[in-house]
Formats: sequence, structure tokens, C-alpha cells
Amino acid sequence: MKKNKFIGTGVALVTPFNEDGSVDYASLRNLINFDLDNGSDFMVALGTTSESPTLDDYEKSKVVKTVVDTVAGRCPVLLGMGGNNTMSLLKSIERQDFTGIDGILSVVPYYNKPNQSGMIAHFTAIADASPVPVVLYNVPGRTGVNMQAATTVRLACHDNIVAVKEASGNLQQIMEILRDKPEDFDLLSGDDGITYPMMALGAKGVISVAANAYPEMFCKMVHLMLEKRYDEALPLHYAMLKMNGLIFADGNPAGIKALLAYRGLCNNVLRLPLLPVNDNLGNEIENNCKYLLVK
Repeated sequence: MKKNKFIGTGVALVTPFNEDGSVDYASLRNLINFDLDNGSDFMVALGTTSESPTLDDYEKSKVVKTVVDTVAGRCPVLLGMGGNNTMSLLKSIERQDFTGIDGILSVVPYYNKPNQSGMIAHFTAIADASPVPVVLYNVPGRTGVNMQAATTVRLACHDNIVAVKEASGNLQQIMEILRDKPEDFDLLSGDDGITYPMMALGAKGVISVAANAYPEMFCKMVHLMLEKRYDEALPLHYAMLKMNGLIFADGNPAGIKALLAYRGLCNNVLRLPLLPVNDNLGNEIENNCKYLLVK
């Protein structure tokens, strides 16, 4: 039986930048330690939240090394490795040093919009080539195409595909996956705001943007849900509900970086084409943070 290490709260790490736009590796180390000290279960490097499309190859390599070295075996590390050129991605997997990496997170190919058979062929090739387990990532709002429940369930039978990060927001599709999947395959929430209902239905955790900045409350809710203590987790879900919406209101990771800056964890700096949130939203995030942190 397959063993999935990615259970509970995974943090989709931001990439902190200095005021001059260079990568702030010291703040990245501090953020990882902060998240681990406050209950996070695994780290995700070079996901969408990291602004990976704006990082060059050297920066990506150094970010991964910083994550692995800082984690130092304290939790599993999931590495974002996706693309819409299957052959190029296979070559990247072949070249990648997987020391300290426990799995890869691979998104549905974007822009060229493969059909369901193309997705199956793509992910089968990735899983066959990867020396570490694969977590699928379905996020149609970014890729322009949805991986259907039947496709996910078929891929779930592959020995090296252990989970899916579902960010479709479609509870009907999510329930179909949970109903039909093999026992040794897990579903993770890709939407912070609906993590509670997804876990009540059977999801085993979340890959979270919110947990960058308020892991104390978010991880507590997730751990209570894993223990099926739903009544205790529900007030936490509602306490975070507004902030979970605010941090995505002007794009990701603009919202979470505004909140991280307020908490003193990194600068509110993004790379073009992304910009910081507008002033009104920034003020709302700051005001709600004051409420959130005393809950």
C-alpha cells in the first residue's frame, strides 16, 4: 500500500523579497521556523504562492536548498514541479537533486489545455519518471481546464501518485473523488476557505496559503478535524473565514504578503507582473488581523 506523508497542514511558502527585489533568504528561513513552531506539518517549495514564474533557475535552486536545510528533517518537503511541456518536465525531474525532497506537486498543464486523456498520459509519464511520490494539483482557475473526478480516480491507481490537491472549489467533484478513490490515495484541500467542509467530507488536510501567516489557528483547526473533533474546529473555521477571503481578494500572494508584512515576517514586496494589494484592502487585512490574533 502507498504511504502518503503529506497529511495535515502543508504551507505553500511565499518567497520573501528584499526592498530591492532580491530574494530574502533570511526571512524565508525565519518563516519556515515560525510555521513549524506553530504546528505546520509539511512545507511546499516553489508552488504558485512562491511566485515561481518570476524566479530564475539559480534562485529556484537556492530557495529549495534553503527550505531543505532549514527544515532539516523536521517535516516532509513537497517540491512544485509542473509544466505544460511534458518532455521538458521529464528532463527537469531527471536533473533535479531530490536530497531532502519527499515528493513533487505537479499541476495540470496550463494554457495548452489538454483533454482528460492527455492529462492521464502526462501525469503517468511524470509518475513513472519521478523518484519520489507525486501529488496532483487541480486548479482550473489558473490552468483554464479542469481535471475531472474520473480522471483523478484513474490516476490514483498509479503506485507513485499518492494524493491530489483539489482547488476546483467544486464540492460535487470533490465528493465523487472521495467516494471512488482507492483507500491509499488522499485528497487535500487547495482552498483555505473550504478546508473545514472538505475535511468533514474526508479530505486529509490542506496545502494552505493562510498558514504562512496564521498557522497557530489554522493548524489547530486542521488537527482537530483529523481527530474528528468537528464541534471544536467549527468556531476556528468561522473565526478565520473573513481573513481567508481577504487574502485572495486582490490575488495571491499579494494578500498573504500584506498580512505577513503586518506580522513582521517579510516585506510587502512582489515581483512584476504582480503588485501589492490596494490600500483599502491592505487596511482591511490589517484591521481584521488584529481581531484574528486575539481569537
